[in-house]
Amino acid sequence: MKILTKGQYYGVKDLEKSFDGILLSQYNYNTGRPTDWHYHENPYFWYVLNGNMKDCNKKMKTLCPAGSLMLTNWQETHYGSKHSENAAGFHLEFEKSWLKKNDISLAILEGSQLIQQPKIHFLFAKLYQEFLQNDTYSKIAIELLLVQICDALSDLKNNSSTQNIPEWVEHLKELVHFDNSNFNLKYLSEQLGVHPTHISRAASKYLSVNLGEYIRQQKLKKAIPLLLNSDNSLTTIAYEAGFADQSHFNRVFNSVFDMNPSSYRKRLKKI
Repeated sequence: MKILTKGQYYGVKDLEKSFDGILLSQYNYNTGRPTDWHYHENPYFWYVLNGNMKDCNKKMKTLCPAGSLMLTNWQETHYGSKHSENAAGFHLEFEKSWLKKNDISLAILEGSQLIQQPKIHFLFAKLYQEFLQNDTYSKIAIELLLVQICDALSDLKNNSSTQNIPEWVEHLKELVHFDNSNFNLKYLSEQLGVHPTHISRAASKYLSVNLGEYIRQQKLKKAIPLLLNSDNSLTTIAYEAGFADQSHFNRVFNSVFDMNPSSYRKRLKKI
């Protein structure tokens, strides 16, 4: 079984930065065949910037289109395959000594998983921006963002283990993720078979935010990978992500990133 040590990935490396046990890198995946079975020396996050990828381990095969965020446990054997002509990814890898130094438990990284929580996606979008910007303040910004990512992941694991989440909540998440309808409680109630008042009161308990904020977060999560492709107009992105219009998209994006989508896009290099 092949072991990939720090900074080793399949594909062609475009850019890499490393400091204090943290390594960030961007790769193009140019091979048309699946990689060999392997595992990694360190835990890492993998954010798909472009194309469709598939991550396969002994338990499952996970399709990862652009915008997918995968946590890969260092003990998990897996292989990857490309399912589109062009594909690229951003990696965040850190040594276990970094976790110890920052008093972060290894338990939060147990088990490879596809991360769906919008908050963690937003932190990664900011992290990728700092990775490309690489100015005087990027190092401290990256370290802070990585701590915030680990904290958010810890909260996610704790909430999942302590709450008995009703089945309708998972259906709600799927509905918000895949359906671009203009949601209201009547529509959600009809789709889920749950009384509108119960949805309104219970949703924030299981989603960590109120229902309206969760819907906005999910729409924004869809928009981020679309921004990475310069061929997509902002109007098209707003429509495909399910916003009412570009103005609505701009307001919600600015509330999270403190800049409008156009400014964010200008800071990113073309993939």
